Amino acid sequence: MTVRQLKPVTPGSRFASRSNFEEINRSSLEKRLTVSLRKSGGRNNNGRITVRRRGGGHRRRYRLIDFKRDKYDIPATIKYIEYDPNRSANIALLFYDDGAKRYIIAPHGLKIDDRVVSSQNAPLNIGNAMSIGNIATGTFVHNIEIKPKKGGQMVRSAGTGAQVMAHDEGFTSLKLPSGEIRRVPSNCFATIGEVGNKSHENIVSGKAGRSRWLGKRPKVRGVVMNPVDHPHGGGEGKSAGGRHPVSPTGKSAKGLKTRDNKRTDKFIVKRRNKRKDTK
Repeated sequence: MTVRQLKPVTPGSRFASRSNFEEINRSSLEKRLTVSLRKSGGRNNNGRITVRRRGGGHRRRYRLIDFKRDKYDIPATIKYIEYDPNRSANIALLFYDDGAKRYIIAPHGLKIDDRVVSSQNAPLNIGNAMSIGNIATGTFVHNIEIKPKKGGQMVRSAGTGAQVMAHDEGFTSLKLPSGEIRRVPSNCFATIGEVGNKSHENIVSGKAGRSRWLGKRPKVRGVVMNPVDHPHGGGEGKSAGGRHPVSPTGKSAKGLKTRDNKRTDKFIVKRRNKRKDTK
């Protein structure tokens, strides 16, 4: 899917770009595979904000995606590829031979009328799902389970893919998009191919209003807040914060490692790549 530049007829469209949706062949949705989506505004069940800068946005319905791919050995046909407002990737509607319908994440290269299947004996074709232990090294996969039969939890966003590196003693080593190499049980399922809509990262919003349509609220600097709202707030006149950069909760914002999950450390062979300084 390619990106088109808008004509600069207004200030908001001067630098804006949009997807041309060339892969999508259906504007409606399968109503029975959706549920209503209530907006939380980033608040938990106590009404406290736990995720900042969320709220508003266009009304949307949540599409029920089949992350488990648990209709084993039943072939399906790709009938439609649709836009999903809840994720960066597109979704594909499958018509199974037994009459069932399900949504899956649309891999790159999947076309209308292609046949896919979830099976241990499936060929290594794009869209097929099988245990990672049956997938040849060097193959790119997505929608990867961490625990067997729990459903895919890793590598689901647009343009991403993990590479199968090695098989060893009931585990498979995967190189994730972040550069991390992680061991996953070989009986976990994954889908062949990379996630489609690779040009998603090249889209430029162009104006603040479009971010509000997507439910993204403005990002306010801590130094312009009051002391009650942020550690950098307050001061006489225009101040610089008076301390090293920290988050609203007081944690260092300059490389402090906050990962605290020793239970899964044994599965990480190599840590993710360090982020390059863009300044």
